[in-house]
Amino acid sequence: MKGSPSLSEAEIPVRPTKIRLETTTYCQLRCPSCPTTTGAINKAVGKGWLRLADFEKLITENPWLKEIELSNYGEMFLNPELGGILECAHRHGVELTADNGVNLNTVDDGMLESLVKFRFKKMRVSIDGASQETYGIYRRRGNFETVISNVRRINHFKKHHGSEFPRLAWQFIVYGHNEHELPRAREMAAELGMEFAAKLSWDSGFSPVVDAEFVRREGGLPASTREEFLENRGEDYMHGLCRQLWEQPQVNWDGKLLGCCRNFWGDFGGNVFRDGLMPSLNNEKMNHARAMLQGHKPARADIPCTTCQIYLTMRGNNRWLEMPEGVAGASG
Repeated sequence: MKGSPSLSEAEIPVRPTKIRLETTTYCQLRCPSCPTTTGAINKAVGKGWLRLADFEKLITENPWLKEIELSNYGEMFLNPELGGILECAHRHGVELTADNGVNLNTVDDGMLESLVKFRFKKMRVSIDGASQETYGIYRRRGNFETVISNVRRINHFKKHHGSEFPRLAWQFIVYGHNEHELPRAREMAAELGMEFAAKLSWDSGFSPVVDAEFVRREGGLPASTREEFLENRGEDYMHGLCRQLWEQPQVNWDGKLLGCCRNFWGDFGGNVFRDGLMPSLNNEKMNHARAMLQGHKPARADIPCTTCQIYLTMRGNNRWLEMPEGVAGASG
């Protein structure tokens, strides 16, 4: 890590061109390890959906915003105002993504065509299996054939409108019960024109992987579990999420500032819709958190990062976050 910055260098205001904005925290599935299912998100994140009026106010007041990620703890398509949000973003020249993931179980043709008409940039679909029998073990209440049918409908509308958008990715979280379907899922993704991305489960206690070598090889993964990744690399598998405090900060559906997409246990004070984006992103708690993650300030009880396992691993290994030069607010 480079030398400690002066206070002025550490607190250079950030003004990211990308943010993360939760569309809704409701989900119709009941995935066993998900904090939405268990209710763990309820205290800090709560239940609700993003209002079109708040969305339009946000992008009108912050014209430098170029891209907004809409997916996180809920299913994007359950927001009743999503159609207006897509149209509004398109009208203002703001690109939208759902790269965290959607389950694509409950959506009508009109919305699928709107994704194409309003040039939704990219969408990652969570499909942990290549059959209903396997997929349904974790994606409880989900229907594999419905998801695949909806992907095909998107492809139909893309062809009809002569568009490459949205670009689609098949996200496959690897478990012991589905690892054998990795090759078939990759084949199906290619047939559907989707990128394929295997991902390690954060809950190794649920359906642990059986054949570690197979998972690494067929998944194209650096490890078969997050624990193995940590042991080999000396850092958390999701280490890079902390950069979101600079590059793509997370805002809750109600404007509450959460900092990163992992955080569901506390907020950083203020409200983006009420207090403004720039004042919220550069308040004292956010500045302290950024300095904490770079090893320049001590942990503090009122900072959500303090209890996060990613931060605790950093501190335990004395391997702090290093931001690329040129990123506002990064130590140099």
